[in-house]
Amino acid sequence: MTNGPHVPAYGAGSLPDLSRSLLASLGAGGPNPLGIEPAERTCLFLVDGLGAELLAAHAASAPFLASLLDESRTLTAGFPATTVTSLCSIGTGVSPGEHGMLGLTLAVPGTGRLFNCLRWTGVPMDPLDWQPTETIYQRAAAAGIDAVYVAPGAFEGTGLTGAVYRGVRYAAAETPDERVARALAELRGPRTHVTVYYGDLDAVGHMVGAGTDEWLAQLAIVDSMAERLAAGLPPGSALYVTADHGMVNVTEKLDAETTPELTHGVALLGGEARARHVYAREGAAAEVLAAWRETLRDRAWVVPREEAVESGWFGPKVRPEWLGRIGDVIAVPYADLAIVAPRAHRLESLFTGYHGSMTTAEQNIPLLEVSTR
Repeated sequence: MTNGPHVPAYGAGSLPDLSRSLLASLGAGGPNPLGIEPAERTCLFLVDGLGAELLAAHAASAPFLASLLDESRTLTAGFPATTVTSLCSIGTGVSPGEHGMLGLTLAVPGTGRLFNCLRWTGVPMDPLDWQPTETIYQRAAAAGIDAVYVAPGAFEGTGLTGAVYRGVRYAAAETPDERVARALAELRGPRTHVTVYYGDLDAVGHMVGAGTDEWLAQLAIVDSMAERLAAGLPPGSALYVTADHGMVNVTEKLDAETTPELTHGVALLGGEARARHVYAREGAAAEVLAAWRETLRDRAWVVPREEAVESGWFGPKVRPEWLGRIGDVIAVPYADLAIVAPRAHRLESLFTGYHGSMTTAEQNIPLLEVSTR
């Protein structure tokens, strides 16, 4: 057995709180829930998959980041602890229940189809229709702050970028060296907020597992990037290093497409392996809930939509128009279990490392700071 879910600390220590605080620290006004001190320039180094527990456990492979741990804070990613949700929380400064990016694959109400929020596939979708909330980058621009996003050029112009990064000035850079150099060049201007994204740590963790030699090699690259960003900070600046979620290596996989107890009454299977949205056929929600609870007993939190919303999993409130995106049943493993769908998502079913749940390993992310104020 386990304690209850590690519900994100919305409003006091989560990713949307970081975004609002950074904007306030640059003089844009608004709340500053993390109490971040004023700066002329800020740089956010966003490392996909760098969980706080993983960093602490493998500090020897990241000596620079480890040197900052004593003065660091721990934030929570938000639910689900997955990239699309977290990027949107950072990009909008509001919780998932408000921005509507409530998981990796979500039902589009009225269509009987799933929409993949990462790959922007499944249903034709205008980013502004799917995620209409104003972004912090649009608010930054209105306040005279130059908001820059440094990331691979392949992401520019995608649906996800359009939903999450509206208003940003995209600065394409491919290699780690190029990203560091571009970020430092952009930080020379006044009142600038630069976000640097690095995704390979997460990608390697998925394929071969966190803590492996390949993963540790990626962690060393992250450490070097952070050290060089810190060394190049101009006066009056601050660097913050954080992540979008953590990661766990699973030891058990349950096929939700072929396990009879998990298929009966199910219309659509959304979410991902550690945070499943289960959409029931009409009139079958109670039956699906009971079957999933029994099958996943002592391995997962399984609740109806209403309970997840009322318990604040997606934030203090969920906009009524987003409720249909949430599964009738939410299944969130806390054991080392992945609920896979090999026919629909073959590659995901082959992973070693996963994330999405409300365990501390997946929710807790570091917030490390270097300042030249």
